[in-house]
Amino acid sequence: MQRKLSLKLYLSIIATGLTAFCGVLIETAMNVTYPTLMAQFNVNTATIQWLTTAYLLVVAIFVPLSSFLKRRFTIKQLFVSAALLFIVGLLICTFTNHFATLLLGRIIQGFGTGIALPLMFNIILEQAPIEKLGFFMGIGTLVTAVAPALGPTYGGLLVETNWHLIFGLLLVVMAVAFTLGIYAIKQVTPTKKDHLDFPSWFSIALVFVGLILGLNSLSTSLSLSLVYLVIAVISLIIFISRSLKITHPLINISVFKNKAFTLHLISFLLFQVINVGAAFVLPSYLQIVNHVSPVNAGLLLLPGAAVGAILAPFGGRMYDAFGIRKPAYIGLSCQFLGVVLLFALAATANIWMILLGYVLVMLGPGFTMGNTMTNGLAQISQKENADGNAVFNTLQQFAGAFGTSIASLVMAIAQNKAYYASSTATGAQNVFLIMIIFVVINTVSLLLGLKFAEKSE
Repeated sequence: MQRKLSLKLYLSIIATGLTAFCGVLIETAMNVTYPTLMAQFNVNTATIQWLTTAYLLVVAIFVPLSSFLKRRFTIKQLFVSAALLFIVGLLICTFTNHFATLLLGRIIQGFGTGIALPLMFNIILEQAPIEKLGFFMGIGTLVTAVAPALGPTYGGLLVETNWHLIFGLLLVVMAVAFTLGIYAIKQVTPTKKDHLDFPSWFSIALVFVGLILGLNSLSTSLSLSLVYLVIAVISLIIFISRSLKITHPLINISVFKNKAFTLHLISFLLFQVINVGAAFVLPSYLQIVNHVSPVNAGLLLLPGAAVGAILAPFGGRMYDAFGIRKPAYIGLSCQFLGVVLLFALAATANIWMILLGYVLVMLGPGFTMGNTMTNGLAQISQKENADGNAVFNTLQQFAGAFGTSIASLVMAIAQNKAYYASSTATGAQNVFLIMIIFVVINTVSLLLGLKFAEKSE
């Protein structure tokens, strides 16, 4: 197939991108609604968190299926299914005033997001011109990297008016996405009658269920967390063992034998951990330490999210023109300076310097995150791209859950009700210290990945 730019290519990327964007946006938008929803439904923190935990579990269970689904069904069939599921979930959450029904709506949204997330990247990898791949992958990563940062702003602006609007307004976006997708999405590779290996799916599902529940339990019960993590490890061993034995594995794990691919993947996931961790800590920090309202706390994060959004396609253009090194050096340097600034200023609580630090943090994924995925997938064969894409998208969901859980745990350990503001500042400072370490590991991983990539050329 000849790869060429067309209006339908742009529209199909927009349609799948908007669907994925809505799914990821809701994930972090829910964080600022918890106090309101706890009061309305008369439930505690552990219960209300299931609105996010259940959603993440469903997404994590479905994303590993993306490689199989792509082989078995057309992209348009998958898009229509994902969009309709997400719209149904939004409708339920828009009109319900019962917690159980709200939770059901979130679970249905999870099904839609789990199917939708990999579609955009599959379209880009299959149909975008090679010389424009960095640009389009930058746009794609904009969705998954910037949406979590925009979530608190979006939720904060609407929660004090009517939390139902958080879901209701996205129905308009999804109507546009659905219309564009029906018109523009086309199939360029034939489907085939493939059979789902249920034992592999069940074992990999248990891996992510165990990991997410284990991380969520860290701050409440260490023993329960360990039980979940042991289940995850045992399930992972079973999944790997089976994948190596069968002819057509659910995910081709041989991609991990490629050192350059694996190191790029580690770097990509650390970007996500830092992004989501910062987006989780800063709204609470600004409200508790600086006594900023939820709306203003969300608005203070908006410049950083906007910078990341604007620079993602620009970073992709730099990749197309110069390769990965220039945008990678800029992005990693900015993110390092950002987390160092946030760490140094956490105790002083200067709002505008914190805003600057967050903008610098978001320059990291803006310049580098999409390029890391693009360059990582370039290290494996075209035949393995669907498997590599499934790995990136699946583990990105786990990385988001990991970033939130680590930040939440570190903050909870430091917080003291007698000195709530100062102890929250200390907790935030500890989180940013950990992020400094993550940025260093990220830098080493990406530089090593580039070194191995050059050796294999």
